[in-house]
Amino acid sequence: MNLPTLPVGGRIRHHRERLGRTQSVVAGLCGITEDYLSQIERGLKNPSHEVLARIAGELEVSVATLLGDTEDERLDMPATAGAGVVRALLGQRLATSVSPVAATELRTRVQDLWRTWQTSPTRFTEAEAALPRLIGDVEGTVRARRYGADAAERREALRAAADLYGLLRSYCRRSGRLDLSLMVADRALRAAEDADDPLRIAAAQWNLGHVLLSQHGDEQDAADVALRAAEDLQRTLTTPESVAVRGALELVAVVAEARTRRAWAARDRLTQRVLPLADQAGEGNVQWTVFGPTNTELHAVSVEMLDGDAVEGLRLADQVDTAQLPSRERQFTFGLEVARCYDLRREDAAVLVHLLELEDLAPEDLQRSPLARELVVSLVQRSRPTYRRQATALAERLSLL
Repeated sequence: MNLPTLPVGGRIRHHRERLGRTQSVVAGLCGITEDYLSQIERGLKNPSHEVLARIAGELEVSVATLLGDTEDERLDMPATAGAGVVRALLGQRLATSVSPVAATELRTRVQDLWRTWQTSPTRFTEAEAALPRLIGDVEGTVRARRYGADAAERREALRAAADLYGLLRSYCRRSGRLDLSLMVADRALRAAEDADDPLRIAAAQWNLGHVLLSQHGDEQDAADVALRAAEDLQRTLTTPESVAVRGALELVAVVAEARTRRAWAARDRLTQRVLPLADQAGEGNVQWTVFGPTNTELHAVSVEMLDGDAVEGLRLADQVDTAQLPSRERQFTFGLEVARCYDLRREDAAVLVHLLELEDLAPEDLQRSPLARELVVSLVQRSRPTYRRQATALAERLSLL
């Protein structure tokens, strides 16, 4: 069986054997028992960050290497951005109409594509069919209106551009093109600023925060960007929509804190900052952020999953009803995190059930998700005869075998 990567325990074993060291030697140097190290390598135990740091030091590698967060060892999604989308973003556009497109038409097309992006199980395929032409029309219209006399039409075109680039940020990130994701996040911010639209400026900074969250080591930058934007928006707008976007920005900081091993800070922020905003905003989808009480509950599950507390994560997950969420993508992320909690408990049958449900819910997302691919790899490696066939078949459908 030729698997493209190993879970944490497998990486530890690989680097230990690379150095020619026995389990007893490494365990003794790290202050743990040989049996505990053996269980870690076999995937039966998850080491704390402190233990992992000691092991990494003795094996002469970084913690990131053992976690699979380096470029050469991470089980990442393949770069799957459509060639037509990439060409359009890089200026090799399809021929567009001679006359600029009406801003109202652009707005409608962008909104329709956003709905598709958030609700369709084949959203990547559908987006790739529509994006090249839409990118060309939006950018062509913005250029044509730049020096025109109709200021209102120009502003509406810029708003459509900001919304489109926000969608492209998500598309590029999910397609493994973080370079393009950062580029379009910057374009979204510039378009929102040119439109002098405070709500969209804040939403663009929310997008930028998510790009930074995708890059290991940039979590604090993501939190700083998001919290400054939340403060600016609070000073500028006091509308119900601005409350929702402020809440979404606070959630960026929550994720940043959870990913940098500050779960207590993430929990405090959820309780003290985010929940009051969620209660005030109610369920909604302002600027496509899906912010509201349910999304806040989902982030509480994320915090426990990232902290390794699978029991608490699953307890919180049982209280969440995702039926109210307008985003299939957010439902997918929640289901994946529940699967990860079961993985932490080594309840492999439950992991498999949730992964198969996610394949039905959003097959294209499952194909592109690094965490999903890692869960499938781990599942196949330790699968029992009763479900080995199903796990192997899933790995084959994801091109992991």
